[in-house]
Amino acid sequence: MDTRHMWYFMALAETLHFGRAAERMNMSQPPFSRQIAMIEQSLGVKLFERNSRNVALTPAGKHFMKDCRNVLGQFEEACRDVRLVASGMKGELRFGFMMHAAHSVVPQLVQLYAEARPDVRLVLDERTPTEIDEMLVAGTLDAAVTFDCGYAPHLQTVLLARERLHIIMRKDHPLVTADQIGPEELSGEKIIAASAATAPALRSAINSYFSARGIVPHVVLEPRLQHTIIQLVAKGLGIALIPASLCTELGAELMSRALTDAPQLDVVLRAPITTKNPAVSTLMEIGKSIQRASL
Repeated sequence: MDTRHMWYFMALAETLHFGRAAERMNMSQPPFSRQIAMIEQSLGVKLFERNSRNVALTPAGKHFMKDCRNVLGQFEEACRDVRLVASGMKGELRFGFMMHAAHSVVPQLVQLYAEARPDVRLVLDERTPTEIDEMLVAGTLDAAVTFDCGYAPHLQTVLLARERLHIIMRKDHPLVTADQIGPEELSGEKIIAASAATAPALRSAINSYFSARGIVPHVVLEPRLQHTIIQLVAKGLGIALIPASLCTELGAELMSRALTDAPQLDVVLRAPITTKNPAVSTLMEIGKSIQRASL
């Protein structure tokens, strides 16, 4: 037996009339009757009581009707679901993002996507920029928000925002009162920054900011995460150049200041060009709408 036979049985179980059931299945009555007889023979169970006037379900037939309705309902749901997944309306999307983006573009991006595709399960994965690049290449992320590290022909890229770096320091630091803070004022300061291996675009921007004035930054600590950098600055272990979006919730002991000719970083949404996940295309379109609104 297969689902086709279940449909035959259900047509008769619901109409209790061979002629109407055969018509529902687009068949003439004799071959339809033979199908019902074959089903009963295959199961070794009498499903219908029939005489010249009436057709009625046996107790076994009533139970079989209930089970068939459940099975066919699940089968139809599976057919609907597979079409929805293929169209990107349902399924799963593995979405990575660097930590600081959770303070800027990621909440809006996730909200708009959840509204547009409520049946797609977003699996959020907070990572460093280097990890994101590796996971996009490996295919363990479908899309991600990260810093733009330059030309990447294997990735589709949407610019989401441009973010400048600010300097953070303790409130008792002498530079808090400075009108302008540039590389010259920071020469010799202990700097806390993520390593190039962790966040290459961010570290490159910091190094270039100093080297343009012939200064070598004195980096004393290289944590992986921006939140760790903020905590170390709060302990008086140095100063840091961090994305401006992270400066809104520094705590009572820290201050942020704008930098003269501050470095600027592009925050982008990226996904493999060869992605086989149809749910990605809607995310990229939403990213373009954010770009138009923010830039």
